[in-house]
Amino acid sequence: MSFTYATLKTAIQDYCDTSETTFDNNLSLFIKESEERILKNVDMPVFRKNVTGTATTGVTYLESPTDFLAPYSLAVISSSVYSYLLLKHVSFIRDYTPNASTTGLPKYYALFDDTTFLLGPTPDEDYSFELHYKFRPASLTAGAESATTWLSENAPDALLYGSLVEAVSFLKAPEELPQYEQRFKDAVGALARIGEGYGVRDEYRDDIRGAVQ
Repeated sequence: MSFTYATLKTAIQDYCDTSETTFDNNLSLFIKESEERILKNVDMPVFRKNVTGTATTGVTYLESPTDFLAPYSLAVISSSVYSYLLLKHVSFIRDYTPNASTTGLPKYYALFDDTTFLLGPTPDEDYSFELHYKFRPASLTAGAESATTWLSENAPDALLYGSLVEAVSFLKAPEELPQYEQRFKDAVGALARIGEGYGVRDEYRDDIRGAVQ
């Protein structure tokens, strides 16, 4: 089983036995909410990217990618040598280098806001950086009616039941919510176990885990 954008919308309508206009207008929202829950609860190699960038001498900030969701590692490259920075809180870096004019090879980084990393110390030259991170893929709803995504082809049950949780909540049908929520959790749990099969436990960082939120 797999879904296109059109067939997933039809399935949601069929399960909920409605095609009322207001409900139909929110189908894309149900799907996007389901995608977001899956992304934040499952770690899969397909949701990972590597990008390179350059920090500017004397500038303590480094811009994050527009599709950035969570970091796995950030390395500074000096003379072809990779040095992996330690992820810290902003307050740690402020204490470590209270004067932003203190420069050197960065050792630490923090998530300053949703678009920027804070480096410590401030780079003393234009260093190259390589970021390995979890990204937010384009939503199924961003494509044509015939569009598919990795989730719609490889995790259709999780995508469907997550969408149904949102749909029955919208319809104020609490009696149907527990069964769809449980099926969603079962599907996400199975997907997470597949992700573990790729060797997540053997990685340097093993902290992207937890119960379904």
